[in-house]
Parts: sequence; structure tokens; C-alpha cells
Amino acid sequence: MSNRQSGYIKPLPVMVYFVIVLILCMAGLAVSLYLSFSHYRVYTDIGYRSFCAISRAVNCDTVSQSPYSIFLGVPVPIWGIIGYVFMLVTIVFSLNTRGKKIRLLATLIFMALIFSLVSLCLGIISAVKIHSYCIMCIATYAINFMLLYMFWLTRRRFENNGFIESFKLDSNFWKSIKTKALCFYLTLIALSLVTALSIPPYWKLKPPHTNIVLHTGFTNKGFPWIGAEKPELTITEFTDYFCFQCKKMHFYLRALVSQYPDKLRLVHRQFPMDHKFNPMIKETFHPGSGIMALIAIYAETQHKFWETNDVLYNYDISKHAIYLRKIAKAAHLDVHKLARAVHDLLLIHKLEKDIFFGIKHHITGTPGYIIDGKTYIGDIPPEILNSLSK
Repeated sequence: MSNRQSGYIKPLPVMVYFVIVLILCMAGLAVSLYLSFSHYRVYTDIGYRSFCAISRAVNCDTVSQSPYSIFLGVPVPIWGIIGYVFMLVTIVFSLNTRGKKIRLLATLIFMALIFSLVSLCLGIISAVKIHSYCIMCIATYAINFMLLYMFWLTRRRFENNGFIESFKLDSNFWKSIKTKALCFYLTLIALSLVTALSIPPYWKLKPPHTNIVLHTGFTNKGFPWIGAEKPELTITEFTDYFCFQCKKMHFYLRALVSQYPDKLRLVHRQFPMDHKFNPMIKETFHPGSGIMALIAIYAETQHKFWETNDVLYNYDISKHAIYLRKIAKAAHLDVHKLARAVHDLLLIHKLEKDIFFGIKHHITGTPGYIIDGKTYIGDIPPEILNSLSK
């Protein structure tokens, strides 16, 4: 009777399974390295756009900008790198010296199961909290589930023991290589801790600190500016306080103002992408950003715009709630007057003027800029900014 007729399927050589899981694990490591690099550039490079920033729903940059991209003070992709390195070491330990058997399959299945559960949790967070998906993150989820399947398949092909017995065999094997295993894993743990502790919190964007006293004022039409009294270059920005790219670009431009205080002037105008205030927005998007804009406009009347502006950009929006008392305390504003101001029709009218002016000048998203009568969306051409150094 043939193998096919008897229902028996002859397994491939054990090295085939070993090489497949090794390649999958290395692929996961490679993707995690890319995601770590991309995460860093999202926060530090004003012109960076990842190749998978395709739409609002499929956008790796949006996922990176989320507070959920940081876990225990370390970027999530860094945890991915650490996890795959630990799994690679375990896979190497699993192959016996003659290459005829894979050990530690129960241990590897348990590790892959943990990886898969983490992937499931991250996927749910992307769907429910972030409302955007990262293609490269999804690739790691697929790799993790494939690893789980391959370890299960390998165990089915080469082991007949129950899981409890397999874990006992794994335990005995770990005891037999205790010294070598401890050396490797303790070294990995130490390196992981050093890496985690040495990563600067680049994701915590802050306004630039400068010892230079910068001039501030209002334009003839009443819009706040900072920088040169007689500028060579004036940039008018239209921003949303809930827009990460707005925050990154604004702090970058503030740093340029500090670098060229006699050449550059930055004028600020409001353009919240809030459907309750902005007629361009037809669905719920950045709810509450209109209230934040009204807080900033009220701060103008109190001559505390730039201080309040920094507070609003650094406000934690992850809880989707605006606490006026907290903002008022940080910006040194009267909370009772502030509470009335967000309903003030004159301030709402001024906000509407900003929004309609932006729409008239083809501001279709944030951040948007008007420079010498020309409109730019997202970022500013480098040649314009480079002109400051001439």
C-alpha cells in the first residue's frame, strides 16, 4: 500500500522545517528593524513619509504617531526586535548537532503563541483606537501566525508526545545546557535593558528652548506672529492641534525662527479638521480640535497666545477629552473666563474667518502654508527654507 493510500505523509527532511522557521524569524526581525527606523524618522524628519502612508485607513505613519506605539517607555518595534532575537537564539538551540531533530518545539510553540496574541492585541488597537493600519505591522502579524503554524506542524511531524511530556523534555534539555543558555540569555537581557534605557525619548516633541528673546506681535489683521519684525521670509501656517504633522512642523519652524530671528516670521492661523467647525469635513475627524482652536484664539485676547499654543500642542489627546481646568492652569488663564470663551460668538466668528480664508486659498488639509501668495500642503519646499541661510 502506498503512503498516499495509507494516509501517511512522509515528512520533509527536518532541515527544511528548520530553515523555514529561521527565515520567517529573520524576516520578522528585518521588518521590526525597518519599523524602528521608520518610527524614529516619523518623529525627527519633517519631510519623511513612509512608503505605506497610503490613506487615512492604511497609514504606517499614523500608527507610529499614536501613543500606542510606545510601550513601557520603549517603541513597540524595538520590543519586536528583542523578541525575534530571543526566538532566533532559541531556534538555534533547538537543532541538535547532527541536524536530524528539532528540540524545544513546545517552548517555541509557546513563544510563537505569545507573539501571535500580542499581534492580535495590536491589531485590535489599530482597529478600535487608532483607526488606521500599518502594512508592515500586519506583515509581522502574518509572520507570527506562520511561525506558530510551522512550529505546530513540525511538532506534529516529528513528535508523538503530549504537550506536558514535551515541556518536561524541554525542561530536561534546558538543564543539560544550563550554563550555555544562561550565558546567552542573560547577555541578551542585559543588551535589551541597555538598549531600552539608552533610547532618548525622541517621540516627546517639545518646543525648542532658546536663550534668544523672540519678538512677537499681531499682523495688521490681528493674527499672532513670532520672529522678525522686518522679515525677509514670512510663513503663514494653518494648523490643527490634534494633527501630529502640524505639531512636528510647527516646532521645526519655531526652531528656524530661533535660528534666524531677524529673517523669518511665523504667522499662526487656525484650521481645525473638526466637522463641527470646518465645512470641508463631512465625517467625524479630530473632534474637539475646534474647541482647542477657540482656546488659542481666546489666549490671543489675553496676550498669552504663544504660551498657550505650546500647551495645546503638548496636550495629551489619547483620552479624547478636553479638560479646561488643566489647560487653564498650564497656560495661566482664568478657567471661568476660558469656559465662557469657547462659546463666545465673536471668537467663533474669528475661527470661521480663518477656516474660510484657508479654504479660499486651497488649504485642503493640515498643516497648510501660504508663502508669498502660494499655498503648500503638508510641508514646505526645502529651497524656500534653504534661502534663509543665504
